[in-house]
Amino acid sequence: MLLFWLCLSSSWRGTITQFLGTETWKCNSNRFRTNALYHICQSQGPRVRSGPRYSYIRPTRQFHIAIINGPRVNSTPTSMLQMPQCSATHAAGLTKLGYYNGSVSHTDTGSPCLKWTDFPDYMQQYPNRGLGDHSFCRNPDRETKPWCFFRQSSGAIGWAYCDCQQGAARLVGGSANSGRLEVYRNGKWGAVCDTHWTDRDASVICRQLGLSEIGTALQHSYFGTSSIFHYERLGCLGNENSLLECWSRKFATGDCNHGNEAGVVCAEPEGTGIPLRLVGGLEKFEGRVEVYHNGRWGTICDDQWDDLDAEVVCRQLGLGGVAKAWTWAHFGQGFGPILLDGVQCTGNELSLEDCPHNNWEQHNCEHMEDAGVSCNPYTDGAVRLVGANSHWEGRVEIYYQGQWGTVCDDSWTELNAQVVCRQLGFRGQAGVAPNRAYEEGHGLILLDEVQCQGTEASLLACTHSQWGQHDCSHSEDVGVFCDRKGLLVRLAAGETSREGRVEVFMNGQWGSVCDDGWNDVNAAVVCRQLGFTGVAKARSMAYFGEGQGPIHLDNVRCLGTEIFLDQCPADGREGHDCRHSEDAGVICDYKLDPVGGGAISLQTCGLRLSHQRRQRRIIGGEKSLRGEWPWQVSLWLRSQSKGNHPLCGASLISSCWLLTAAHCFKRFGRDPARYVLRLGDYHTGEQDDFERSLSPERIIIHRKYHSQSWEYDIALLRLKGTEGNCVAFNPHTATVCLPEPGNKWEKRPAACVITGWGITGNFPYSRTLLQAWVSLLPALKCKKRYGNHFTSRMLCAGSLSKQRRVDSCQGDSGGPLVCEGERGRWVLTGVISWGHGCGNPSFPGVYTRVSRFVRWINKVINKPYKN
Repeated sequence: MLLFWLCLSSSWRGTITQFLGTETWKCNSNRFRTNALYHICQSQGPRVRSGPRYSYIRPTRQFHIAIINGPRVNSTPTSMLQMPQCSATHAAGLTKLGYYNGSVSHTDTGSPCLKWTDFPDYMQQYPNRGLGDHSFCRNPDRETKPWCFFRQSSGAIGWAYCDCQQGAARLVGGSANSGRLEVYRNGKWGAVCDTHWTDRDASVICRQLGLSEIGTALQHSYFGTSSIFHYERLGCLGNENSLLECWSRKFATGDCNHGNEAGVVCAEPEGTGIPLRLVGGLEKFEGRVEVYHNGRWGTICDDQWDDLDAEVVCRQLGLGGVAKAWTWAHFGQGFGPILLDGVQCTGNELSLEDCPHNNWEQHNCEHMEDAGVSCNPYTDGAVRLVGANSHWEGRVEIYYQGQWGTVCDDSWTELNAQVVCRQLGFRGQAGVAPNRAYEEGHGLILLDEVQCQGTEASLLACTHSQWGQHDCSHSEDVGVFCDRKGLLVRLAAGETSREGRVEVFMNGQWGSVCDDGWNDVNAAVVCRQLGFTGVAKARSMAYFGEGQGPIHLDNVRCLGTEIFLDQCPADGREGHDCRHSEDAGVICDYKLDPVGGGAISLQTCGLRLSHQRRQRRIIGGEKSLRGEWPWQVSLWLRSQSKGNHPLCGASLISSCWLLTAAHCFKRFGRDPARYVLRLGDYHTGEQDDFERSLSPERIIIHRKYHSQSWEYDIALLRLKGTEGNCVAFNPHTATVCLPEPGNKWEKRPAACVITGWGITGNFPYSRTLLQAWVSLLPALKCKKRYGNHFTSRMLCAGSLSKQRRVDSCQGDSGGPLVCEGERGRWVLTGVISWGHGCGNPSFPGVYTRVSRFVRWINKVINKPYKN
């Protein structure tokens, strides 16, 4: 006997029920459909089957009928009711086309999914949609939520939506960036056991939550206990984007006891205010603006969006150049929530959060109105070649007042092409491409009637019609091809387009230049080849960071008259004796800005140059950027001030006063004449532009400090000059904020930064200023490791994980431990003091707790003093 339930509506999801004893068969009109074909789900005989067989009929009307000897069943599957929506935050697996490709493999009720290979007919219907020999949930039919087939308790085959929150994570019992880790699994939230808990696992959780790239693992239920455990371990490598990608996951077996719940502390995102990112742009400095709030990334509506708003976004992200606002989803439409609307910045704010705006998620917009920005570092007259498969040819585009545009081919000659190629760093001959050799441009046509002599350094120096005035169409866009046999040169890792590490293109790859013999004459040739006409300054010893890949040139010996770098004699093509720590750099159009003068208000303490946020931090420390920590000072013995490393570090807390560790003077005494202080120092082997060497006038050590103890390890240094005018401030020399006396904030875990030039593990002292993110650790953990040597006037920070050895070390003593406070101001929380070894996970670094000495500091520096 055949019983049929016809599903004939493409917009209605019905249920087919076949009563064979107690069996229930469920079928959905979309599940068993091929294009416009609808299905009759058939079954014969009373025996249990592993799956239905299908035949197809074309629909004739949009209605459903039931031919059944039994009650009519509810036409709405339970999996459609109150289901969580899939999102990249929860499921971490939605592709740009809307297909889910994550690793969730259970239905919303916790039933395990069946393999797609058990349904060959369905795999054939939807090829190339992620179906295969696995049981992961999918939506090959473009459903809004993934689903899968599963076996019901009766043995029949059914389908259901999947739980999109499976594998979601949350932090409980702490702050917005810290707490007890709980994972969502099979409809319940549960904890992770801390037996195998590492910083690598914690970093993956922080990345999954969109909080930061650095996570610190805490153990022993620091943030309280949970009702159940889901995982005994995650076993992450540290580079995964979500815990579901950690393939060494092990479910809890009952060996985990309360008191062993894992905790996480995520480093605060760099920069001030709410986290921002740019998405969908062709270059890193442009894109759709997305903001992070309440655990989700979302877009901003373009109502009232203008260049003032863009300026704040660029400033917050640390991007220089011209700020320009874009509307109408110029960089593509986002997905997920629209979090902000009605943003009205004045242009002076430090963070987008400081600008007036509607309440969060209150808007009348769609994603076609997503706002974007470009923070363009290019200067007027910059050129580029686009529309070709190689970098030495293409359609010429020029940059002017924040926009790229094409050049009309009227009066265009090979002399013009020669200037374009020279400006891009090519040498040799240049040619004019045939008409329409490359794809037509779009947007503005900026130049027409360009006439060069062929000797100009840039197209901007040639005569031409007024900007934007022309009688052309894009079918007349000019193209050029350059001589690719010459040596290409570029500048990398600089803070502007006029500076950076020198890299040359040889043998199919970019490589650096060794600084042996590197001087201003060589730098002048590099800058001339790149089209710069001003003063050139050489930089050595990896001033702009170490490169990767080969070192192509060594012992470059230019006379200064060369136009191209490969005209200079050089070694290296047959070998060299260099390391990337010797990479050469240049600064073109060099101008030494005035250092500045006058005092600075205490209200501006703790602010620094905002640099572009790094995509990935190096766990264990990395080189900082110039001016990134302007209160950092190096303390040198005068007799060794020409050496490679300082004696100690210090922090500038006012125009005349610095704070450091008392033990820095234990060996050589407290005679100020023996010491030199370098303010604005970045590279110990180079004279930095803003660097000044000053002598301390007084050294004041806390009266309770004893050389045989680490208690009261704090000292003040007084510079020469009248109060408030000892040192002039500039972007590379500024003060750090002091904490409030007895600051309670230190009692909770926080992500902070240590800086210095000290020894790094098995490597010698660093020549560039290093930074590392660390977490403040609970006092009980410090007391457990150091006993009575650790007191309430100290704090410890670092990592207790063997996999992540972050610590201050020899040569860092007296330097700052700073934590970001309100409105992006950095607070001097600790002074690097002591510890057992360097990077020993059993003994984290110990710091003098500055908040306990604020009254002493103020008493000393406010005491009237006569020169």
